[in-house]
Amino acid sequence: MPVADVGAREYDLRMTESPLAVRPATPEDVAALVRRAHQESLLVTVVSGGHGPWSHDEADGMRIELTSLADIRIDGSIVHIGGGATWGAIAAALSEAGLAISSGDTSTVGVGGLTLGGGIGWMVRAWGLAVDQLVGAQVVTATGEIVEASANENADLFWALRGGGGNFGIVTRFDFEAHRFTGIVHGEYVIGGDAAAVLRTCRDIMRTAPRELTVTYMDVPAMDPSAPAGARLAAVWAGDEVDSLEAALAPVAASEGVEATVTPPAYRDILLEMPAPEAGEDAPAPPGFIGGNGLFAALDDELIDRLVAFRAAYPASVVFLRSLGGAFGDVPQEETPFPARSAAWFVMAGGFDIPGMIDDDTRAAILADWHRIESGRLAEYGNFADTERPAAVPGMFTTEAYERLRTAKAKWDPQNLFQRNHNIIV
Repeated sequence: MPVADVGAREYDLRMTESPLAVRPATPEDVAALVRRAHQESLLVTVVSGGHGPWSHDEADGMRIELTSLADIRIDGSIVHIGGGATWGAIAAALSEAGLAISSGDTSTVGVGGLTLGGGIGWMVRAWGLAVDQLVGAQVVTATGEIVEASANENADLFWALRGGGGNFGIVTRFDFEAHRFTGIVHGEYVIGGDAAAVLRTCRDIMRTAPRELTVTYMDVPAMDPSAPAGARLAAVWAGDEVDSLEAALAPVAASEGVEATVTPPAYRDILLEMPAPEAGEDAPAPPGFIGGNGLFAALDDELIDRLVAFRAAYPASVVFLRSLGGAFGDVPQEETPFPARSAAWFVMAGGFDIPGMIDDDTRAAILADWHRIESGRLAEYGNFADTERPAAVPGMFTTEAYERLRTAKAKWDPQNLFQRNHNIIV
């Protein structure tokens, strides 16, 4: 796909092919492009970091890449971040100021997509979701206006942005309340024995663990480039107290077959590094994925057994869990569109659909096993839903939140210009 770096004065001269990716340099450029899309009823795809499912197709219309809008400006504890910035750059800039924001897990994930979908990160139990730290935004609306949104200005739009996805406009600037930051402690617990037993031990610990502690369980095949193969537990303590993390997870470290390593890295260094595409190229599309995710009220023994059995049954599969609670659960359900604030765990499981490695019977078996796993979930997390499934979108919100989002959509984008997302249908 050809790409044009487009200024407000020249965008109309460059839009000669469809599809064509354009990279606006300013919010005013974005507004000009949106006005054209609105006038000509062009399909709009918005890309920030490029990890979302809509980043890998070439649908006709206009693809607006926010790469050039990546400024990071710190004003005390308020951080103003361009809609095209990535979390690795953000973490590096904030660390120099002794600040941090709970973000995603990967350095190349964009601030835009992750935040608009909620944003479960390494500090989710200490500081909540990325949207829980959002205090304002600059938005280009479907009619090409540039507006501010906060609790005091366009409050309905601000509410919708905090978990409702990219349905309501293009966010060209995010304003976050950052946290004063003394450091973190990172623990890695490689599991060489009974994974189910270790998960039960971890589950029991997290029921009463301090909110400074967030843990992630991951079991992936050797083919996954983002993590070492096998089962492991990663833990982050929001603070520089090495002894505190070690004490909290001592029962895990004492489990048979577990090897523990605890270090105090820089926050930016715990963000996973994904292979970067060549200049002017898209990130490679991931293989097909059969499975899904869910927010669960509890990690009971039956769920643990199903997850461990799932991973054992399918060599090209992945199981991922993250603890919730703490600050995540402090936020009243109605304060943001994000669902299931009562959830204690986020769970993802699925198999990679690689041609030649699995057949139709295996695909059907993976899907059936996933449906048994998901049957107990409270809601689906949209940021980990990697395909367009319009019928599933209401299940990403509470009934009340979905109706409120539909009202906001009717006001801010009645013609559904921004539909390349988990689309809210009016």
